[in-house]
Amino acid sequence: MGKPYFHFRKRTLGRIIGWLQLVLGGLLIFVSLSSLFSFSSVGFFMHDEEICHHLYGVKAVHDGFDIKWLRARVDEVLKKFENMQNKLELTVTKMEKNKIELSRSKISILEYKGFLEEEVIRPLSSAQIALRQIRLPRVEGIGTVTIKEDPLINSFVIEEIRKYITPKRKRNGKVNIYGTLKIYNTIGHACVLMKKELEEYMDYDIGSYCKDDWNLAQKLIIYGCDPLPRRRCITITKSLWTIPDGRNVRWSNYQCRNFECLSSKNSRRRYTKCIGGCFEMDKEKLKWVTNSSVPVDFLIKDVLAIKPGEIRIGLDYGVGAGTFAARMREQNVTIISTALNLGAPFSEMMTLRGLIPLYVTLNQRLPFFDHTMDLIHTTGLMDGWIDLQLLDFILFDWDRVLRQGGLLWIDRFFCNRRDLDDFMYMFLQFRYKKHMWAISSKSKDEVYLSALLEKSPRS
Repeated sequence: MGKPYFHFRKRTLGRIIGWLQLVLGGLLIFVSLSSLFSFSSVGFFMHDEEICHHLYGVKAVHDGFDIKWLRARVDEVLKKFENMQNKLELTVTKMEKNKIELSRSKISILEYKGFLEEEVIRPLSSAQIALRQIRLPRVEGIGTVTIKEDPLINSFVIEEIRKYITPKRKRNGKVNIYGTLKIYNTIGHACVLMKKELEEYMDYDIGSYCKDDWNLAQKLIIYGCDPLPRRRCITITKSLWTIPDGRNVRWSNYQCRNFECLSSKNSRRRYTKCIGGCFEMDKEKLKWVTNSSVPVDFLIKDVLAIKPGEIRIGLDYGVGAGTFAARMREQNVTIISTALNLGAPFSEMMTLRGLIPLYVTLNQRLPFFDHTMDLIHTTGLMDGWIDLQLLDFILFDWDRVLRQGGLLWIDRFFCNRRDLDDFMYMFLQFRYKKHMWAISSKSKDEVYLSALLEKSPRS
């Protein structure tokens, strides 16, 4: 009874391996024919000395398309097929050598299923995915046929970044609403200069949880690779005046591992741009609503009283936990807060409070249309260290997004006394109307400056 059963199993496995070899052979033929068709359509079989040089490695790129990359991807797929075939043949060889032992043992259905999954189904699936990722360029032109491809795409190896920057056509082939045949995703030259970091950022599993790589993302945008590409992974819900649950924050890149550690009494927190204890709600509740000992502190109620009912949306440009936006929300004003995680999870804190963080740097053009903001408020980020030319670019961009009649609130800007005239000129160069203006001493050599200015109508 056992011997016929063994022969039956052996014949069944032999048939499966035979069919797999046929499938593999068919796939190899398909890849070969596709490659031959692509080469013949480009004129590879014509008597062209340049094409011959190309085939023999003299020319790596043909009309902007990286042939070496295509060859590498095809070789990768073929290697996967070869490895799978070698494993199956080795398994058959072992079964032939150990047929006596196999005849005495019985292979359970679960073991048989596990073998097929591990040695057949998964390798086939992996090879199929790799085969689908081979993206041949479209052939354009009639007569003298050429391959058109954006050279920028061939600068990268990681497939996900290549897919992101590839122009996307409309499905019906017609001109889209923007008047073009394709949609081009934005990517700056600085991203090409930071190729290694960008490929690491885009190397993830589609549909799974994103890696804990916000620090890498922040490095990219600080060095000018901005805006970052979109990704297809999942990131890991509202507490306005209480410390949120720290389990929703990724702490791997901070000195602290919880919100309690970020107290102003803790010397290990390692951040400096937080005024008055950003993570201590008892202190945060006092900001902009109660009088302080510093004469340059303006109150929200006094600012809103200047333009009653006209301030609806604004931008808070600084570093903090979003308290200014929280206070303005209580006045039915929506504030978008810029955020960088400079030693502490400011972005996560704003999000967990139900506020809107905008992840931008000082060197980025604000992603808003002209004349959209009723209010721009800044504190704690731009101080006397800033280069005057950079400040000039920033102020002109603020002027662009601030509507006529909108308010610019310079809050607790501090600088060296000898530089005060230079910074006053920078803020007053647009001839905004003064509503509030205050200067006070910060130390022996430094001063505070606060101002509330209104953008005047222009002809």
